[in-house]
Amino acid sequence: MTTKAVGIDIGGTGIKGALVDVDSGELLTSRSKLPTPFGGSPSAIVQTVIELIEKMGGVDKKTPVGVCFPAAIVGGVTMSAANVSDEWIGLEAEKLFQKALGREIHFINDADAAGVAEQRFGAARKVKGLAIITTLGTGIGTALIHQGKLIPNAELGHLEIDGIDWETLAAFSAKERENLSWAEWAGRLQRYYARLEAYLYPELFIVGGGVSKHASQYLPLLNLRTPIVAAELRNNAGIMGAAALASGG
Repeated sequence: MTTKAVGIDIGGTGIKGALVDVDSGELLTSRSKLPTPFGGSPSAIVQTVIELIEKMGGVDKKTPVGVCFPAAIVGGVTMSAANVSDEWIGLEAEKLFQKALGREIHFINDADAAGVAEQRFGAARKVKGLAIITTLGTGIGTALIHQGKLIPNAELGHLEIDGIDWETLAAFSAKERENLSWAEWAGRLQRYYARLEAYLYPELFIVGGGVSKHASQYLPLLNLRTPIVAAELRNNAGIMGAAALASGG
């Protein structure tokens, strides 16, 4: 097991990465970021990841690379596609990245990577039961950590409420698109987290994504039985989790 690895976090609007100390979770380089190519096709995203690693500099072929991606992933195959091209559905994406980057990689769902990071380095460290990590961004990603172990590919951002895929109304992108106030958006989040709570009875909710830095604006407006806190690792969790898994840990 190595102590350094690169983490790459592919999102619907941006692709970011850094070199990570996987023992401490500390970023050893500043976070580099490039916009996600319009349309999110496999070839365009792979090329952007190559450019991002080149932009980071000093990453040799022996350094493990972890890539997290907004899709359910089974055996290296992307089974879904959230906020990227449908060309990803059924694609052997892990092999595609390995061939393009010229090295073995670890390929994982983006919310799962964030969940692993919060369990190892952040807000879920001391949770003995079930922690649910949600990432609020272009969509809603979810990760389930039970007794310190990841239950992969929990696509609970797509819960249907009143026949509506609720991430279309409650993701941070919906707040921005509809110019909702914090209170209006919190009302939508209340329905979402209350439904998760009723189904799974978690010990803790952890809210990540870039908007977690504004958690004081909306988390106090929620009325839940389950404690709900901002992610400690904020928007770097995907990078950290992908790197930690790539290192063999």
